[in-house]
Amino acid sequence: MEDGAMAAEPAYLEMRGISKNYGGVHALTDVDFAARRGSIHAVLGENGAGKSTLIKIVSGVVAPTRGTMSLDGAPATFGSPLEANAAGIVCIFQELSLMPDLSVADNISITDPPRNRLGLIDTRAQRRRAEELLARVGCEDIDPRERLKNLPLSRRQMVEIAKALGRNPKLLILDEATSALTSADVKKVYSILHALREEGLCLLYISHRMHEIEELADTASVFRNGRHIATFAKGAHSDDEIVQMMIGRDWSNVFPKKPERTAAPEPALEVSNLNWAPTLKRLSLSVGKGEIVGIGGLDGQGQRELLLALFGVLRGVSGSIKVNGAPVAIGSPAAAKRPENAIALIPEDRKTEGLLLPMSVAENITIAALPWLTKGLVIDRSAEAEKIREMVARMQIKVGDLDAPVATLSGGNQQKVVIAKWLLTGARIILLNDPTRGIDVGTKQEIYQLLRSLAAEGAAILFYTTDYDELIGCCDRVLILYDGAIVRELAGTEITETNIVASSLNLPGEGAAA
Repeated sequence: MEDGAMAAEPAYLEMRGISKNYGGVHALTDVDFAARRGSIHAVLGENGAGKSTLIKIVSGVVAPTRGTMSLDGAPATFGSPLEANAAGIVCIFQELSLMPDLSVADNISITDPPRNRLGLIDTRAQRRRAEELLARVGCEDIDPRERLKNLPLSRRQMVEIAKALGRNPKLLILDEATSALTSADVKKVYSILHALREEGLCLLYISHRMHEIEELADTASVFRNGRHIATFAKGAHSDDEIVQMMIGRDWSNVFPKKPERTAAPEPALEVSNLNWAPTLKRLSLSVGKGEIVGIGGLDGQGQRELLLALFGVLRGVSGSIKVNGAPVAIGSPAAAKRPENAIALIPEDRKTEGLLLPMSVAENITIAALPWLTKGLVIDRSAEAEKIREMVARMQIKVGDLDAPVATLSGGNQQKVVIAKWLLTGARIILLNDPTRGIDVGTKQEIYQLLRSLAAEGAAILFYTTDYDELIGCCDRVLILYDGAIVRELAGTEITETNIVASSLNLPGEGAAA
Protein backbone atom coordinates (compact mmCIF):
# COMPACT_ATOMS: atom_id res chain seq x y z
CA MET A 1 0.00 0.00 0.00
CA GLU A 2 2.09 2.82 -1.28
CA ASP A 3 1.17 6.47 -1.01
CA GLY A 4 -0.03 7.83 -4.36
CA ALA A 5 2.26 10.86 -4.29
CA MET A 6 5.24 8.63 -3.60
CA ALA A 7 4.30 6.23 -6.37
CA ALA A 8 4.22 9.12 -8.87
CA GLU A 9 7.89 9.94 -8.19
CA PRO A 10 10.40 8.17 -10.47
CA ALA A 11 12.27 5.42 -8.66
CA TYR A 12 16.07 5.22 -8.73
CA LEU A 13 16.07 1.66 -7.36
CA GLU A 14 13.22 -0.61 -8.42
CA MET A 15 12.80 -4.29 -7.59
CA ARG A 16 9.95 -6.41 -8.96
CA GLY A 17 8.90 -9.91 -7.91
CA ILE A 18 12.12 -10.53 -6.02
CA SER A 19 12.38 -13.91 -4.29
CA LYS A 20 15.37 -15.58 -2.67
CA ASN A 21 15.37 -19.20 -1.56
CA TYR A 22 18.05 -21.06 0.37
CA GLY A 23 17.03 -24.66 -0.17
CA GLY A 24 13.58 -24.91 1.40
CA VAL A 25 13.94 -21.60 3.26
CA HIS A 26 12.20 -18.61 1.66
CA ALA A 27 14.20 -15.55 2.73
CA LEU A 28 12.22 -13.26 0.38
CA THR A 29 8.96 -13.97 -1.42
CA ASP A 30 7.65 -11.92 -4.40
CA VAL A 31 8.91 -8.57 -3.08
CA ASP A 32 8.19 -5.31 -4.92
CA PHE A 33 10.30 -2.43 -3.63
CA ALA A 34 11.27 1.02 -4.90
CA ALA A 35 13.34 3.93 -3.55
CA ARG A 36 13.81 7.44 -4.91
CA ARG A 37 16.69 9.91 -5.24
CA GLY A 38 16.77 12.71 -2.71
CA SER A 39 15.06 10.52 -0.11
CA ILE A 40 15.91 8.60 3.07
CA HIS A 41 14.00 5.33 2.87
CA ALA A 42 13.79 3.28 6.08
CA VAL A 43 13.68 -0.51 5.77
CA LEU A 44 12.05 -1.98 8.89
CA GLY A 45 11.46 -5.45 10.26
CA GLU A 46 12.57 -7.98 12.82
CA ASN A 47 15.76 -9.99 12.39
CA GLY A 48 14.85 -12.64 9.84
CA ALA A 49 12.24 -10.43 8.17
CA GLY A 50 14.21 -10.30 4.93
CA LYS A 51 15.93 -6.91 5.26
CA SER A 52 19.46 -8.29 5.09
CA THR A 53 18.65 -10.51 2.12
CA LEU A 54 17.15 -7.53 0.29
CA ILE A 55 20.29 -5.49 0.92
CA LYS A 56 22.56 -8.37 -0.13
CA ILE A 57 20.74 -8.58 -3.45
CA VAL A 58 20.96 -4.82 -4.05
CA SER A 59 24.67 -4.79 -3.17
CA GLY A 60 25.65 -7.80 -5.27
CA VAL A 61 26.43 -10.19 -2.40
CA VAL A 62 23.81 -12.72 -3.54
CA ALA A 63 21.66 -13.12 -6.65
CA PRO A 64 17.87 -13.39 -6.43
CA THR A 65 16.22 -16.73 -7.17
CA ARG A 66 13.82 -14.81 -9.40
CA GLY A 67 12.72 -11.24 -10.04
CA THR A 68 14.24 -8.15 -11.65
CA MET A 69 16.06 -5.04 -10.48
CA SER A 70 16.75 -1.71 -12.18
CA LEU A 71 18.79 1.39 -11.36
CA ASP A 72 17.70 4.73 -12.78
CA GLY A 73 15.43 2.92 -15.24
CA ALA A 74 18.10 0.55 -16.58
CA PRO A 75 18.16 -3.21 -15.81
CA ALA A 76 20.81 -4.06 -13.21
CA THR A 77 22.34 -7.39 -12.25
CA PHE A 78 25.50 -7.69 -10.15
CA GLY A 79 27.78 -10.70 -9.92
CA SER A 80 29.73 -9.32 -6.97
CA PRO A 81 29.89 -6.40 -4.51
CA LEU A 82 32.67 -4.91 -6.66
CA GLU A 83 30.27 -4.65 -9.60
CA ALA A 84 27.67 -3.01 -7.34
CA ASN A 85 30.30 -0.57 -6.01
CA ALA A 86 31.23 0.33 -9.60
CA ALA A 87 27.55 1.20 -10.18
CA GLY A 88 27.60 3.55 -7.17
CA ILE A 89 26.05 1.25 -4.54
CA VAL A 90 27.88 1.49 -1.20
CA CYS A 91 26.98 -0.19 2.11
CA ILE A 92 27.79 0.81 5.68
CA PHE A 93 27.26 -2.19 7.92
CA GLN A 94 26.77 -2.54 11.67
CA GLU A 95 29.54 -5.15 11.66
CA LEU A 96 32.58 -3.22 10.51
CA SER A 97 34.42 -4.13 7.30
CA LEU A 98 37.65 -2.48 8.44
CA MET A 99 41.13 -3.96 9.03
CA PRO A 100 42.06 -3.42 12.70
CA ASP A 101 45.83 -3.70 12.22
CA LEU A 102 45.96 -1.08 9.44
CA SER A 103 45.95 2.66 9.93
CA VAL A 104 42.84 4.79 9.58
CA ALA A 105 44.18 6.22 6.30
CA ASP A 106 44.93 2.74 4.94
CA ASN A 107 41.39 1.60 5.77
CA ILE A 108 39.70 4.58 4.15
CA SER A 109 41.57 4.11 0.85
CA ILE A 110 41.99 0.34 0.97
CA THR A 111 40.15 -0.39 -2.29
CA ASP A 112 41.57 2.49 -4.32
CA PRO A 113 44.65 4.12 -2.74
CA PRO A 114 46.15 7.20 -4.44
CA ARG A 115 49.35 6.36 -6.33
CA ASN A 116 52.35 8.34 -7.58
CA ARG A 117 53.82 8.31 -11.06
CA LEU A 118 55.70 5.08 -10.32
CA GLY A 119 52.47 3.31 -9.38
CA LEU A 120 53.35 3.18 -5.69
CA ILE A 121 50.92 4.17 -2.94
CA ASP A 122 51.27 7.90 -2.23
CA THR A 123 51.07 7.90 1.58
CA ARG A 124 50.93 11.69 1.83
CA ALA A 125 48.04 11.92 -0.61
CA GLN A 126 46.34 9.04 1.18
CA ARG A 127 46.67 10.86 4.52
CA ARG A 128 45.31 14.10 3.04
CA ARG A 129 42.35 12.23 1.59
CA ALA A 130 41.66 10.62 4.95
CA GLU A 131 41.83 14.02 6.68
CA GLU A 132 39.34 15.48 4.20
CA LEU A 133 36.86 12.62 4.60
CA LEU A 134 37.19 12.56 8.40
CA ALA A 135 36.52 16.31 8.42
CA ARG A 136 33.45 15.69 6.26
CA VAL A 137 32.03 13.41 8.97
CA GLY A 138 33.02 15.82 11.76
CA CYS A 139 35.89 13.70 13.08
CA GLU A 140 38.92 15.93 12.66
CA ASP A 141 40.13 14.58 16.02
CA ILE A 142 40.95 11.16 14.51
CA ASP A 143 44.61 10.85 13.48
CA PRO A 144 44.79 9.17 10.04
CA ARG A 145 48.05 7.48 11.12
CA GLU A 146 46.46 5.77 14.15
CA ARG A 147 45.96 2.02 13.96
CA LEU A 148 42.26 1.32 13.77
CA LYS A 149 42.35 -1.19 16.66
CA ASN A 150 43.43 1.59 19.02
CA LEU A 151 40.16 3.50 18.45
CA PRO A 152 36.98 2.89 20.46
CA LEU A 153 34.08 1.24 18.65
CA SER A 154 32.22 4.52 18.05
CA ARG A 155 35.26 6.10 16.35
CA ARG A 156 35.77 3.02 14.20
CA GLN A 157 32.17 3.30 13.01
CA MET A 158 32.80 6.93 11.97
CA VAL A 159 35.85 5.78 10.00
CA GLU A 160 33.58 3.26 8.25
CA ILE A 161 31.22 6.09 7.28
CA ALA A 162 34.11 8.24 6.03
CA LYS A 163 35.36 5.31 3.96
CA ALA A 164 31.91 4.87 2.39
CA LEU A 165 31.63 8.55 1.46
CA GLY A 166 35.06 8.33 -0.20
CA ARG A 167 33.53 5.98 -2.78
CA ASN A 168 31.15 8.71 -4.05
CA PRO A 169 27.95 6.66 -3.71
CA LYS A 170 24.77 7.18 -5.68
CA LEU A 171 22.85 4.70 -3.52
CA LEU A 172 24.03 4.55 0.10
CA ILE A 173 22.81 1.72 2.35
CA LEU A 174 23.18 2.11 6.12
CA ASP A 175 22.61 -1.06 8.16
CA GLU A 176 22.39 -0.13 11.87
CA ALA A 177 25.16 2.36 11.15
CA THR A 178 24.53 4.43 14.29
CA SER A 179 24.13 1.56 16.76
CA ALA A 180 27.72 1.85 18.04
CA LEU A 181 27.93 5.65 18.01
CA THR A 182 27.98 8.16 20.81
CA SER A 183 25.07 10.60 20.89
CA ALA A 184 27.34 13.38 19.59
CA ASP A 185 28.38 11.27 16.60
CA VAL A 186 24.77 10.27 15.90
CA LYS A 187 23.94 13.96 15.46
CA LYS A 188 26.86 14.29 13.04
CA VAL A 189 25.55 11.35 11.02
CA TYR A 190 22.07 12.90 10.92
CA SER A 191 23.57 16.10 9.45
CA ILE A 192 25.58 14.10 6.90
CA LEU A 193 22.52 12.14 5.77
CA HIS A 194 20.39 15.26 5.46
CA ALA A 195 23.13 16.84 3.32
CA LEU A 196 23.43 13.73 1.13
CA ARG A 197 19.67 13.71 0.64
CA GLU A 198 19.82 17.32 -0.52
CA GLU A 199 22.58 16.32 -2.96
CA GLY A 200 20.13 13.86 -4.54
CA LEU A 201 21.43 10.56 -3.21
CA CYS A 202 19.14 7.59 -2.70
CA LEU A 203 19.55 6.42 0.91
CA LEU A 204 18.33 3.14 2.41
CA TYR A 205 18.35 3.22 6.21
CA ILE A 206 17.98 0.11 8.39
CA SER A 207 17.53 0.69 12.11
CA HIS A 208 15.70 -0.84 15.06
CA ARG A 209 15.59 2.52 16.84
CA MET A 210 12.19 4.07 16.23
CA HIS A 211 13.27 7.58 17.22
CA GLU A 212 15.91 7.47 14.46
CA ILE A 213 13.30 6.49 11.91
CA GLU A 214 11.07 9.33 13.04
CA GLU A 215 13.98 11.78 12.87
CA LEU A 216 15.37 10.76 9.49
CA ALA A 217 13.07 8.80 7.22
CA ASP A 218 10.96 10.35 4.47
CA THR A 219 9.50 6.94 3.59
CA ALA A 220 9.41 3.58 5.33
CA SER A 221 8.88 0.00 4.16
CA VAL A 222 8.01 -2.80 6.56
CA PHE A 223 9.03 -6.42 5.98
CA ARG A 224 7.88 -9.48 7.90
CA ASN A 225 8.71 -13.15 7.29
CA GLY A 226 10.34 -12.41 3.96
CA ARG A 227 7.42 -10.39 2.58
CA HIS A 228 6.89 -6.70 1.92
CA ILE A 229 4.04 -5.63 4.21
CA ALA A 230 3.64 -1.90 3.50
CA THR A 231 5.34 1.28 2.29
CA PHE A 232 4.19 4.65 3.61
CA ALA A 233 5.23 8.28 4.05
CA LYS A 234 6.59 9.77 7.24
CA GLY A 235 3.85 10.43 9.78
CA ALA A 236 1.32 8.07 8.19
CA HIS A 237 1.48 5.61 11.11
CA SER A 238 2.28 5.78 14.81
CA ASP A 239 5.26 3.92 16.29
CA ASP A 240 2.92 1.34 17.82
CA GLU A 241 1.23 0.73 14.46
CA ILE A 242 4.59 0.34 12.71
CA VAL A 243 5.89 -2.08 15.33
CA GLN A 244 2.73 -4.18 15.10
CA MET A 245 3.25 -4.40 11.32
CA MET A 246 6.81 -5.55 11.97
CA ILE A 247 6.15 -8.22 14.55
CA GLY A 248 2.55 -9.17 13.82
CA ARG A 249 1.58 -9.02 17.47
CA ASP A 250 0.65 -6.49 20.15
CA TRP A 251 3.48 -4.19 21.26
CA SER A 252 1.54 -2.31 23.94
CA ASN A 253 3.07 -4.32 26.78
CA VAL A 254 6.65 -4.11 25.55
CA PHE A 255 8.07 -3.63 29.06
CA PRO A 256 6.96 -6.00 31.83
CA LYS A 257 5.31 -4.42 34.85
CA LYS A 258 7.68 -3.30 37.59
CA PRO A 259 7.02 -4.80 41.05
CA GLU A 260 5.68 -2.63 43.85
CA ARG A 261 8.31 -2.21 46.57
CA THR A 262 7.56 -1.55 50.23
CA ALA A 263 11.18 -1.72 51.40
CA ALA A 264 14.67 -1.47 49.95
CA PRO A 265 15.93 -4.87 48.74
CA GLU A 266 18.83 -6.63 50.41
CA PRO A 267 22.05 -5.49 48.69
CA ALA A 268 23.74 -8.04 46.44
CA LEU A 269 26.43 -5.68 45.12
CA GLU A 270 27.85 -2.71 47.05
CA VAL A 271 30.53 -0.43 45.62
CA SER A 272 32.30 2.30 47.60
CA ASN A 273 34.66 4.99 46.27
CA LEU A 274 35.51 3.12 43.08
CA ASN A 275 38.24 5.02 41.28
CA TRP A 276 40.07 4.46 38.00
CA ALA A 277 41.91 7.64 37.05
CA PRO A 278 41.09 9.66 35.10
CA THR A 279 37.81 8.05 33.98
CA LEU A 280 36.02 6.86 37.15
CA LYS A 281 35.82 9.19 40.14
CA ARG A 282 34.94 7.77 43.56
CA LEU A 283 31.77 6.00 42.49
CA SER A 284 29.53 4.52 45.17
CA LEU A 285 26.42 2.48 44.38
CA SER A 286 24.44 -0.59 45.34
CA VAL A 287 22.25 -3.07 43.49
CA GLY A 288 19.73 -5.08 45.47
CA LYS A 289 18.62 -8.66 45.00
CA GLY A 290 15.70 -8.65 42.58
CA GLU A 291 16.49 -5.12 41.38
CA ILE A 292 17.25 -3.72 37.93
CA VAL A 293 19.41 -0.61 38.22
CA GLY A 294 20.00 1.38 35.05
CA ILE A 295 23.09 3.39 34.16
CA GLY A 296 22.38 6.47 32.09
CA GLY A 297 24.13 9.59 30.89
CA LEU A 298 25.72 10.72 27.66
CA ASP A 299 28.02 8.17 26.08
CA GLY A 300 31.62 8.25 27.20
CA GLN A 301 31.01 9.31 30.79
CA GLY A 302 32.54 6.16 32.31
CA GLN A 303 29.60 3.75 32.02
CA ARG A 304 31.46 1.04 30.13
CA GLU A 305 34.55 1.41 32.30
CA LEU A 306 32.41 0.99 35.41
CA LEU A 307 31.14 -2.38 34.18
CA LEU A 308 34.63 -3.47 33.12
CA ALA A 309 36.01 -2.49 36.53
CA LEU A 310 33.34 -4.51 38.33
CA PHE A 311 34.13 -7.53 36.15
CA GLY A 312 37.86 -7.37 36.90
CA VAL A 313 38.99 -6.34 33.43
CA LEU A 314 40.72 -3.06 34.34
CA ARG A 315 44.00 -2.68 36.20
CA GLY A 316 44.72 0.01 38.78
CA VAL A 317 41.17 0.23 40.15
CA SER A 318 40.83 1.35 43.77
CA GLY A 319 37.88 1.31 46.15
CA SER A 320 35.93 -1.50 47.77
CA ILE A 321 33.37 -4.02 46.53
CA LYS A 322 31.08 -6.23 48.57
CA VAL A 323 29.07 -9.18 47.29
CA ASN A 324 26.24 -10.29 49.56
CA GLY A 325 27.76 -8.21 52.34
CA ALA A 326 31.25 -9.73 52.18
CA PRO A 327 34.29 -7.76 50.92
CA VAL A 328 35.72 -9.24 47.73
CA ALA A 329 38.75 -8.67 45.52
CA ILE A 330 37.92 -9.02 41.83
CA GLY A 331 41.17 -8.88 39.93
CA SER A 332 40.08 -10.77 36.82
CA PRO A 333 36.99 -12.04 34.97
CA ALA A 334 37.84 -15.52 36.27
CA ALA A 335 37.55 -14.19 39.83
CA ALA A 336 34.32 -12.38 39.00
CA LYS A 337 32.58 -15.54 37.79
CA ARG A 338 33.60 -17.73 40.74
CA PRO A 339 30.54 -19.17 42.53
CA GLU A 340 31.07 -17.00 45.62
CA ASN A 341 30.88 -13.86 43.43
CA ALA A 342 28.72 -15.15 40.54
CA ILE A 343 29.17 -12.00 38.42
CA ALA A 344 28.60 -12.01 34.65
CA LEU A 345 29.17 -9.31 32.02
CA ILE A 346 27.19 -9.17 28.78
CA PRO A 347 29.68 -7.14 26.69
CA GLU A 348 29.14 -4.28 24.29
CA ASP A 349 30.24 -6.00 21.08
CA ARG A 350 28.90 -9.55 20.84
CA LYS A 351 30.93 -10.28 17.68
CA THR A 352 34.37 -9.53 19.12
CA GLU A 353 33.88 -9.72 22.89
CA GLY A 354 31.01 -12.13 23.47
CA LEU A 355 31.31 -14.96 20.96
CA LEU A 356 33.81 -17.22 19.23
CA LEU A 357 32.24 -16.91 15.79
CA PRO A 358 33.75 -19.97 14.04
CA MET A 359 32.75 -22.24 16.93
CA SER A 360 29.34 -23.86 17.17
CA VAL A 361 26.26 -22.51 18.90
CA ALA A 362 26.52 -25.34 21.47
CA GLU A 363 30.19 -24.65 22.20
CA ASN A 364 29.55 -20.94 22.68
CA ILE A 365 26.71 -21.64 25.13
CA THR A 366 28.84 -23.85 27.39
CA ILE A 367 32.31 -22.35 27.10
CA ALA A 368 32.10 -20.15 30.22
CA ALA A 369 30.55 -22.94 32.31
CA LEU A 370 32.93 -25.79 31.43
CA PRO A 371 34.35 -25.95 35.00
CA TRP A 372 30.82 -26.69 36.21
CA LEU A 373 30.35 -29.41 33.56
CA THR A 374 33.63 -31.23 34.12
CA LYS A 375 34.20 -34.31 36.24
CA GLY A 376 37.90 -34.66 36.88
CA LEU A 377 39.38 -33.69 33.54
CA VAL A 378 36.49 -34.99 31.43
CA ILE A 379 33.47 -32.96 30.31
CA ASP A 380 30.17 -34.60 31.23
CA ARG A 381 28.67 -34.63 27.73
CA SER A 382 25.26 -35.78 28.90
CA ALA A 383 24.99 -32.93 31.42
CA GLU A 384 26.35 -30.51 28.81
CA ALA A 385 23.72 -31.53 26.23
CA GLU A 386 20.94 -31.18 28.80
CA LYS A 387 22.09 -27.69 29.85
CA ILE A 388 22.30 -26.61 26.21
CA ARG A 389 18.74 -27.78 25.59
CA GLU A 390 17.55 -25.92 28.70
CA MET A 391 19.23 -22.68 27.62
CA VAL A 392 17.99 -22.85 24.02
CA ALA A 393 14.44 -23.31 25.33
CA ARG A 394 14.69 -20.65 28.02
CA MET A 395 16.23 -18.03 25.72
CA GLN A 396 14.02 -19.04 22.75
CA ILE A 397 17.11 -19.24 20.54
CA LYS A 398 16.07 -19.86 16.95
CA VAL A 399 18.63 -22.38 15.68
CA GLY A 400 18.29 -25.27 13.28
CA ASP A 401 21.62 -26.98 14.02
CA LEU A 402 23.40 -26.55 17.37
CA ASP A 403 26.63 -27.66 15.69
CA ALA A 404 26.48 -24.83 13.14
CA PRO A 405 28.84 -21.87 13.66
CA VAL A 406 27.28 -19.22 15.89
CA ALA A 407 28.15 -16.69 13.16
CA THR A 408 25.27 -18.13 11.09
CA LEU A 409 22.65 -16.89 13.58
CA SER A 410 20.88 -13.53 13.37
CA GLY A 411 22.15 -10.71 15.58
CA GLY A 412 19.33 -11.13 18.06
CA ASN A 413 19.90 -14.87 18.41
CA GLN A 414 23.64 -14.33 18.78
CA GLN A 415 22.92 -11.98 21.68
CA LYS A 416 20.70 -14.62 23.24
CA VAL A 417 23.61 -17.07 23.04
CA VAL A 418 25.86 -14.57 24.85
CA ILE A 419 23.30 -14.21 27.64
CA ALA A 420 22.73 -17.98 27.80
CA LYS A 421 26.47 -18.55 28.13
CA TRP A 422 26.62 -16.45 31.28
CA LEU A 423 23.35 -17.62 32.80
CA LEU A 424 24.73 -21.15 32.59
CA THR A 425 27.48 -20.14 35.04
CA GLY A 426 24.83 -19.49 37.70
CA ALA A 427 25.45 -15.73 37.69
CA ARG A 428 23.47 -13.79 40.29
CA ILE A 429 24.93 -10.35 39.59
CA ILE A 430 24.48 -9.51 35.91
CA LEU A 431 26.21 -6.55 34.25
CA LEU A 432 24.81 -5.57 30.85
CA ASN A 433 26.56 -3.23 28.42
CA ASP A 434 23.98 -1.92 25.91
CA PRO A 435 22.68 -5.48 25.26
CA THR A 436 19.93 -4.59 22.76
CA ARG A 437 22.14 -2.63 20.35
CA GLY A 438 21.22 -3.58 16.78
CA ILE A 439 18.53 -6.08 17.82
CA ASP A 440 15.02 -6.22 16.41
CA VAL A 441 12.06 -5.07 18.48
CA GLY A 442 10.63 -8.53 19.04
CA THR A 443 13.91 -9.87 20.46
CA LYS A 444 14.25 -6.74 22.58
CA GLN A 445 10.88 -7.48 24.13
CA GLU A 446 12.00 -11.04 24.92
CA ILE A 447 15.16 -9.71 26.60
CA TYR A 448 13.15 -7.21 28.70
CA GLN A 449 10.93 -10.06 29.86
CA LEU A 450 13.99 -12.18 30.65
CA LEU A 451 15.60 -9.43 32.75
CA ARG A 452 12.46 -8.99 34.82
CA SER A 453 12.17 -12.75 35.21
CA LEU A 454 15.77 -12.99 36.42
CA ALA A 455 15.17 -10.15 38.87
CA ALA A 456 12.06 -11.94 40.16
CA GLU A 457 14.32 -14.93 40.86
CA GLY A 458 16.57 -12.71 42.99
CA ALA A 459 19.28 -11.70 40.51
CA ALA A 460 20.81 -8.22 40.81
CA ILE A 461 21.06 -6.48 37.44
CA LEU A 462 23.15 -3.43 36.52
CA PHE A 463 22.04 -2.31 33.06
CA TYR A 464 23.80 0.29 30.90
CA THR A 465 21.80 1.36 27.87
CA THR A 466 21.89 4.27 25.44
CA ASP A 467 18.12 3.98 24.95
CA TYR A 468 16.09 6.27 27.25
CA ASP A 469 12.98 4.15 26.77
CA GLU A 470 14.81 1.16 28.25
CA LEU A 471 15.91 3.12 31.29
CA ILE A 472 12.33 4.28 31.83
CA GLY A 473 10.60 0.99 31.03
CA CYS A 474 12.98 -1.58 32.52
CA CYS A 475 14.70 -0.06 35.53
CA ASP A 476 13.70 0.26 39.18
CA ARG A 477 16.35 2.94 39.71
CA VAL A 478 18.58 4.87 37.31
CA LEU A 479 22.07 6.23 38.08
CA ILE A 480 23.18 9.09 35.84
CA LEU A 481 26.91 9.36 35.17
CA TYR A 482 28.59 12.59 34.18
CA ASP A 483 32.36 12.93 33.78
CA GLY A 484 32.97 9.66 35.59
CA ALA A 485 30.81 10.39 38.63
CA ILE A 486 27.22 9.66 39.64
CA VAL A 487 25.45 13.02 39.57
CA ARG A 488 21.90 11.87 40.25
CA GLU A 489 19.85 8.84 41.22
CA LEU A 490 16.30 8.56 39.86
CA ALA A 491 13.62 6.25 41.21
CA GLY A 492 9.92 5.62 40.69
CA THR A 493 8.11 8.50 39.01
CA GLU A 494 11.38 10.48 38.82
CA ILE A 495 12.52 8.21 35.97
CA THR A 496 11.41 10.41 33.06
CA GLU A 497 13.04 11.39 29.80
CA THR A 498 13.24 15.01 30.96
CA ASN A 499 15.10 14.05 34.13
CA ILE A 500 17.40 11.63 32.32
CA VAL A 501 18.35 14.18 29.65
CA ALA A 502 18.76 17.06 32.12
CA SER A 503 20.84 14.99 34.52
CA SER A 504 22.96 13.68 31.65
CA LEU A 505 23.88 17.31 30.94
CA ASN A 506 24.48 17.84 34.68
CA LEU A 507 21.46 20.14 34.87
CA PRO A 508 18.63 20.00 37.41
CA GLY A 509 15.58 18.14 36.13
CA GLU A 510 11.98 17.94 37.28
CA GLY A 511 11.75 18.05 41.05
CA ALA A 512 15.50 18.47 41.49
CA ALA A 513 16.96 21.04 43.82
CA ALA A 514 18.18 24.08 41.96
